[in-house]
Amino acid sequence: MNFVADLERLLETTLITDPDITATYSKDQAPFAVSQPAAAVLLARSTEEISKALTFCSERNVPVVTRGAGSGLSGGANADSRSLVISLEKMNQILEIDLGNQLARVQAGVINLDLDTAVKEFGMAYLPDPASRDWSTLGGNVATNAGGLCCLKYGVTSHHVRALKIVLSTGEIIEVGKATKKFVTTLDLMHLFIGSEGTLGIITEMTLNLVHRPKSPATLIATFSNIVQAAAASTDLLKYRPSMLEIIDQTTLNAVEQWHPLGFEVAGSILLMQLDENFEFGDSAIATCKSHGMIDGMFSTEASDATDLMRVRKLAYPALERLGATLLDDVALPVTKIAEFVGKVEELALRHQLTIGIFGHSGDGNMHPTIVHDHGDMASERRAKLAFSEIVGIAQSLGGSASGEHGIGTIKRDFVAGEVSESVIAIQRGIKKLLDPSGILNPGKKIP
Repeated sequence: MNFVADLERLLETTLITDPDITATYSKDQAPFAVSQPAAAVLLARSTEEISKALTFCSERNVPVVTRGAGSGLSGGANADSRSLVISLEKMNQILEIDLGNQLARVQAGVINLDLDTAVKEFGMAYLPDPASRDWSTLGGNVATNAGGLCCLKYGVTSHHVRALKIVLSTGEIIEVGKATKKFVTTLDLMHLFIGSEGTLGIITEMTLNLVHRPKSPATLIATFSNIVQAAAASTDLLKYRPSMLEIIDQTTLNAVEQWHPLGFEVAGSILLMQLDENFEFGDSAIATCKSHGMIDGMFSTEASDATDLMRVRKLAYPALERLGATLLDDVALPVTKIAEFVGKVEELALRHQLTIGIFGHSGDGNMHPTIVHDHGDMASERRAKLAFSEIVGIAQSLGGSASGEHGIGTIKRDFVAGEVSESVIAIQRGIKKLLDPSGILNPGKKIP
């Protein structure tokens, strides 16, 4: 902590050093991810202040962890006792809404939903919708390349970013990308920083795409005797260009029914689809589901029905949380491999004597097996951690990825080598060394 007084003098501000408070800024939502209360927390108020802080930290070799809202699930925002946490929560201004060019310029601490709400009155929308959009920051969304329910049709965060303002570890301020829709003057440096989880620079401002707000969606719900049928139907439904396509397994449905009975107690799996155009495909979509063994189903264009039908998806994770401590996994698969993946995870659950609920974005193959274990039971926790690792291995063996949207952080860094070559890892390390020569930015995260 011997750097704190010097940094306070330089910035002419007071850092947070109370361990009870710094502890709350020093970790995200990932269970089992190691963290320690940081030495200090800076509530940054400007790009220039961050620049001064990073210049200082680079010279003094102080590790720096950037924090948005702490909604992450990979340990990517976790600090140690030597670290300075730079929180962007005070940098929460929407700087510009440009309706003519369909863009918004925002500071990194703006909450995702706040931007979407601000542009709604103009008939516009910011579409990336991670489950944490009510409280996650746009800076954090960009740093992890967050996804969401509607990314099947509209793309993940990276598809909605035009330009970034970034502070490098040396304190240098750079801008990458362009507000124009097309830009090929330089190498595509902007996408190098998107998804980099704070390891290459601190993103302080973003220029983001806006779109005309889609109309209220029509919703299809279909029940099947097993999730294999639902997964096959899901792949077949992609031809209708859905804006959302989800499946839920029987374990998760049982948990929901125990908590809030919705009438799905006999279903082996549920498929949910939404269309925000081409409503005339409703009958054809039902017929497609029937061809894959649908037990029952309905298609509705009523907004009130959409709210009711989507309730089961919104309750999926909290219903599993009621059963015990949870470990939420996040893997990406080829959509044609979902059924095989589910079968292997079900076998794994039996072998480890664990409850594992499976739900996720079947339209793009991003699945979220959720492991339930006994809190405080060391043997149960060990089995849960082992199952978590094995699930990642199963996904990779099927041509999938260790993470689809939650990020690598610390909890999945050891799995990277099982998915990419040593040459790719070496290139990443070289880029890290070039942009962060002192290695102070989020050390130990993302890059093995």
